[in-house]
Amino acid sequence: MKVETPVSGVGLGLRRALMGPLSQAHDYAPESIPFDFMEVAPENWIPMGGRQGKEFRAFTERYPFVAHGLSLSLGGPEPLDFELLKSVKSFLKQHNIRRYTEHLSYCSDHGHLYDLMPIPFTQEAVYYVADRIRQVQDFLEQPIGIEHVSYYAQLGNAALGAQMSEIDFVNAVLKEANCELLLDVNNAYVNGINHGYDPLDFISALPGERICYLHIAGHFDEAEDLKVDTHGSDVIDPVWALLDHAYQTFGSLPTLLERDFNIPDNATLFAELRKIGGYQQLYPSAAIKSVDWQKPAQP
Repeated sequence: MKVETPVSGVGLGLRRALMGPLSQAHDYAPESIPFDFMEVAPENWIPMGGRQGKEFRAFTERYPFVAHGLSLSLGGPEPLDFELLKSVKSFLKQHNIRRYTEHLSYCSDHGHLYDLMPIPFTQEAVYYVADRIRQVQDFLEQPIGIEHVSYYAQLGNAALGAQMSEIDFVNAVLKEANCELLLDVNNAYVNGINHGYDPLDFISALPGERICYLHIAGHFDEAEDLKVDTHGSDVIDPVWALLDHAYQTFGSLPTLLERDFNIPDNATLFAELRKIGGYQQLYPSAAIKSVDWQKPAQP
């Protein structure tokens, strides 16, 4: 079957600190809401009951949602956590969530590492992680998207070191797993600065037909040549320019603003969301995807 973009327009990551301010804006000035869909990390909302559960349900009934996982550890050495996936599958169904995405990284090895660690850019790793992605898609009975992560050190061990570039690794995983891509514009910028490549070239070389939606965010300047992906500040001009380049290359695509802390008031936050919408209006919508994904046959 053909897979189409799961959402459209401008998105916002839902954090608990935003629930009150956003609810007030919707109740008293719904015309001011500048976003069309929302995203949550399912691990932060499973399980949830009581008052917060009702408040969350009000959001999922009001807006289209996507889910962005944090702890599946697709590249990790431990077996996939099918108990977690069982909860995720139920969560997606319960809240009619349009797409599930995860990170092209690992975050566990006999315990949770509480960070997103880079996978060696090797052919062996391509086969390994692609097989795990296919298992997840078969279990969830739907395609998933993977996000290329920010990373701060190249794996230098001679036995495990990179055999290919980051872009070649990402593209090889996408093809081998036959999955979708969550393009993070800020990650491309951060990695380009930290590892000395042109993020424009990186974005241009991605398969646009596999992009399900985009992330954009702010970061922290540790040094001139070291940027840290924090989601805690405003998006800077060079990252906006990369978003514009992505739209020029692929057409206007659904784009979500990530803001995890230092969350500003609604007026400031909404202005940044409207800026995404302004860029989207400059370009035609991206073409319908041509990725074929087949639901696994029933045993």
